[in-house]
Amino acid sequence: MNQHTLPREEQSEFNSSIPDLMLDISEKFFQSTLDIISMNQNYLAGMSRYATDFIMPLVKASNYFMNVETDKSPNTALIDNFKDYNGLTLFNIDNIQNGLASSLSSMGHYYIPELSKILDHWINTCNTDNDSDIFNYIHKHRKITEAAAFNYPREIWDIKDEYGFHFEQEGYIKVAETERFYLYQILPTNNETKVRGNGKPTLIIPPYVLGADILSFLPGKNKSYAHSFANQGIPTYIRIVKDISTHSAVQEMKPEEDAMDTKYFCEHIYKRHNQKITLNGYCQGGFIAVLDYLSGALDEFVDAMITCVAPIDGTRSPELGSMLNKLPERFNDLDYATKTLPNGNKVVDGDVMSWTYKIKSIEDEAPLIAYHRDLTMFKMQDTTEPKISKTAAAVNYWMTYQRHDLPWEMTKLSFDSYQIPISSDGTLPVTIFGSKLNMNKAKQDNIPWLICYAEKDTLVEPETSLAPLDFVDAEISKFPKGHIAIAVSWSDPSSECALHTYFGKENYRGPVRFQLDLEPQE
Repeated sequence: MNQHTLPREEQSEFNSSIPDLMLDISEKFFQSTLDIISMNQNYLAGMSRYATDFIMPLVKASNYFMNVETDKSPNTALIDNFKDYNGLTLFNIDNIQNGLASSLSSMGHYYIPELSKILDHWINTCNTDNDSDIFNYIHKHRKITEAAAFNYPREIWDIKDEYGFHFEQEGYIKVAETERFYLYQILPTNNETKVRGNGKPTLIIPPYVLGADILSFLPGKNKSYAHSFANQGIPTYIRIVKDISTHSAVQEMKPEEDAMDTKYFCEHIYKRHNQKITLNGYCQGGFIAVLDYLSGALDEFVDAMITCVAPIDGTRSPELGSMLNKLPERFNDLDYATKTLPNGNKVVDGDVMSWTYKIKSIEDEAPLIAYHRDLTMFKMQDTTEPKISKTAAAVNYWMTYQRHDLPWEMTKLSFDSYQIPISSDGTLPVTIFGSKLNMNKAKQDNIPWLICYAEKDTLVEPETSLAPLDFVDAEISKFPKGHIAIAVSWSDPSSECALHTYFGKENYRGPVRFQLDLEPQE
């Protein structure tokens, strides 16, 4: 029935509704035009932020490269210069190709599924009572790009008061300090749990590279590796490196000083509890803990060890090993990441070290990939008001604002471990106190040792963490997910792999469970 066959009253009503309908559609078209303009601006702003975050360390690295090559090139034969630079060019082209291919793939995975949705929303637009029309679709995507470009960075910055350690607040006791470190006791986050004075203490050694705060991820949300020990009544201590920018003793630190400071702290802890200590190292902190123990400096005070996602033998890293094999040997030098401070001390630039790991995983960490990964996170919420989780904000705060410069000598230890493998007789490629370190010491001491590793770790692959098993009968625990999951996901006591429990079909022991089982039974 058309309008000419309608009764007169209904025809009059139909004619009067046409202007309202046209006005409504015009308003929607106008609003959608504004949304599209805003969406494009948001998209470009977000993409620019991610690209800048990736490029700035590259600019720094380029400056260090030029400084080193200014001295090195004139003293190198012309043919060797040509071969090395040709190899470097091929290395860069390979990385660029991998980054571009993965970036295009990530964009395709994001946009191609949207084509059918756009068609559906155009069809739904014909039904004026349907909320799934094209205008709402455009508005939703404006909100998504706005969240990624502006709201997300703001939420990341605002999480700083909840993320990490805040030693100026209650819940921590400063026990001792040296020129290079502070020693803090970590107290339970609730008043109902009491620290057992005669309990077996643990000393946590954080990584220099990642920083300590990742081990106190969101203590207010029960997501904290360090507090997961304290909240079980375990006497829990942590070694915190002083600010490298203001303490020359940190800038000049040598492995021997690291070991002796650790011994000094262990002595303090031993006197407080009359119990020997479990050395508890995370990531690079685990590697340093193993070196300190094998040096013999801690024999009086340490009788157990926990290492979590620790790079014990970096040469076993499939990804990083592959990358280094492609890089000409000349450029595989720590000096290319070294900066000189105004006082003349040399330190390793934390921004460049972080960027190096992004290059290693360029297929996952190129700017466009990271950007579309975050856009997808908001898109999957299927709402016009995307929410930003505290967990995501805290992880990104750590990645964005927790890049620390590193003591050169301490970084050289890790650097060497990625160049030279542990020998067949268990000898490590580094020395402390002028002596070689050998894994057989741990075997001879029969020290209880728990090695925790992450199944999908792309930063410290399982092969790297499990290297001691060639020489020591250590216990292992395999955790799902990636490198920081033990500190982030599984530190939650209600999670399926909670650190104080046995978990998985293999009945793995979490590090807190391991520590509790070591305590003397009354």
